[in-house]
Amino acid sequence: MSKKDEVLQEEELQQEQMASAEAEQVAEELSPEALALSRIEELEAALAASEAKVKDQQDAVLRARADIENMRRRSEQEIDKARKFALEKFAGELLPVIDNMERALEVADKNDETIKPMVEGVELTLKTMTDTVEKFGLKAINPLGETFNPEFHQAMSMQESAEHAPNTVMMVLQKGYELNGRVVRPAMVMVAKAAPGSNVDTQA
Repeated sequence: MSKKDEVLQEEELQQEQMASAEAEQVAEELSPEALALSRIEELEAALAASEAKVKDQQDAVLRARADIENMRRRSEQEIDKARKFALEKFAGELLPVIDNMERALEVADKNDETIKPMVEGVELTLKTMTDTVEKFGLKAINPLGETFNPEFHQAMSMQESAEHAPNTVMMVLQKGYELNGRVVRPAMVMVAKAAPGSNVDTQA
């Protein structure tokens, strides 16, 4: 290698060393700021992740509360329904007893002094029974003179009548009963229809 080449090589080496030194100096000067920016970005990312996690947890808590509230409401409704209608079967078994006592009073000769004490006893027993079952929500359906309602009445027959409006209950063959608004037994009724030659609309 010639002297000239050695000089050139040495100059190139010196230039590379100077460039490297300048780069290190710039890196040292920018390093704290770059590190700070990097740290801030990391913290912002961590904060965003934490906020998202908190929001997810809040949503989960709200959903859990809503589920618990719905479950509580459904349980209360089921308990209330069970309480109201627990006696439905028992009430249905009692109705023939009430019917029989009412029929006995209807046919009894209340002027006969010999059976008067018995009639009074049946009346008192019937009143006690009806008062007791009413306390538990059992009520009679006695729709005489009312408009026929298939939800509460069962039409056993229809009779032409000039005295009653069409579709009116003109006779109750057997009283019905409802328990807290639910029909246990519909009333068996005779329904009026328009007499021939009348101008009353039978579809009313």
